Amino acid sequence: MSSDPLSTDLTAAFAAEATALDAGDPLAHHRDAFVGAETSLIYFDGNSLGRPPRATGERLARFVEDEWGGRLIRGWDESWMQLPFEIGDRIGAVALGAAAGQTVIGDSTTVLLYKLLRAALDERMAADPDRVEIVVGRDDFPTDRYLVEGIAAERGARVVWVEVDTSRGVEPALLRAVVGPHTAVVLLSHVSYRSGFLADGAELTRIAQDAGALVLWDLCHSAGSVPVELDTWGADLAVGCTYKYLNGGPGSPAFAYVAARHHDTLTQPVQGWMGAADVFSMGPDYRPATGMRRFLSGTPPILGMIAMQDTLDLLETAGIAAVREKSVALTEFALRVSDGILSPLDVRVASPRDAAERGGHVTLSHPAMRAVTARLWTQDVLPDYRDPGGLRIGLSPLSTSFAEVLTGLEAVAEALRAKA
Repeated sequence: MSSDPLSTDLTAAFAAEATALDAGDPLAHHRDAFVGAETSLIYFDGNSLGRPPRATGERLARFVEDEWGGRLIRGWDESWMQLPFEIGDRIGAVALGAAAGQTVIGDSTTVLLYKLLRAALDERMAADPDRVEIVVGRDDFPTDRYLVEGIAAERGARVVWVEVDTSRGVEPALLRAVVGPHTAVVLLSHVSYRSGFLADGAELTRIAQDAGALVLWDLCHSAGSVPVELDTWGADLAVGCTYKYLNGGPGSPAFAYVAARHHDTLTQPVQGWMGAADVFSMGPDYRPATGMRRFLSGTPPILGMIAMQDTLDLLETAGIAAVREKSVALTEFALRVSDGILSPLDVRVASPRDAAERGGHVTLSHPAMRAVTARLWTQDVLPDYRDPGGLRIGLSPLSTSFAEVLTGLEAVAEALRAKA
C-alpha cells in the first residue's frame, strides 16, 4: 500500500470499521457454512456463481448412495417426480413472495424465458391481434435481448426498446413512455446485471398491466439477495437462475413462476412428455397437465436441483429481510471504501448510490478494469468484468464478510497503481 500517511490512516480506519461490522453482524456465523470461506481467497462474484455450502457435498453423496444407488428407478415414484414442484414451492416461499403451486424448477434460464415469453406473446396476440410488441430494456442481459429478438422474428412481432442509463435501469417514466395498445409482453430485470439497479417491481408491473400487457420478470440477480413479492406485485410471470445467490452450483436449473390465474390460459411451446396430463399414458396426442406441470417439458434434472436445498435452509433460518439488511450494509461499506481509496485513482461508481435503488452488487468503472480483473484473478481476488470498463463486485450476504470486502478493494487499488 501507499506510504502516504493520510492513506495509511484511512486504511486503518476502514480496517477498524470492518472489524466492528463483522463483530456486530448477526449473520456472520453463516459464513462458516460455505466451502472456501476460511481461505484467503477473496470472492467478489457471488452474483455469478455462489460458493457451495459445506452440507451440499454430504447431501449429494447421500443421494448417490441412498436414493440413486439404493432406490434406482423406484426413486421417480417415491419422490423425484414431485421434486421440481416441492423445491419450486420452497423457493417461492423463501425468496419470491409466491404462494404454493406457482413455482417450478425446470430447464435453464434461457429455455424457461423462451417458454414463458412465447406463451405470453401467443396468448396476448390471440386475444388481440393488434398486440404485437414485446418491450425490453436496451441494456438487459444479452440472453433476454436475444430471445426477444428471436421470438419477435418467429411470431411476426415487433421489439420495442426501453433506452436506459447503463448506470441504472428501467424506471417507471421510461416504461410508461413505450407501452400502449400494441404492447403484448414486457420483459423486465428486477436487478440490472450491469449496474445493480433495483427496479420498482410493483410500480412497473402496474404500468405494464394497465396498458393491457403481461409482465415477465427476470429475477436472476435478485432471488436470494433482495426481497421479491411476486404475489403482492400482482406479477404475471417470472424466471430466475439458482446458481447465484441460491448456490445451486454451475448450471443448476432455473425456476419459473406463473401466477395461478394464468395456468389454464397459457400454452407453453415446448411440448414434452413431462408436461402432459398423464405422463405415463404415452398417448398419441399431447394434452397439457393442469397447474405448473404444464410448463415442464423433458425429464427434470434431479441431480441439478439437489444442491440448492442447503441454501434454502439457510435463507429460511436467516430470513430474506435480514439477508437484504446485510446486503445493503456490505454494498454501503464497499462504496465508502471505494470513495476513500479508489476515487483518488479515478474510479467511478457506476451503480446507484441510493440503497433503495441498488441490488446486491456494485460496479466500479475505470478504463483499466479489464486488465485489473485479469491481474486480480492471478492473486485469488475474484471480481468479474463487464464492458465498458466495469469491475463488478458481487457480495453474497451469507458468505461474505466486511473484512473480505476491504481486503479485496485494497487489492483493486494496488492493481490500479501497478497499471499506472
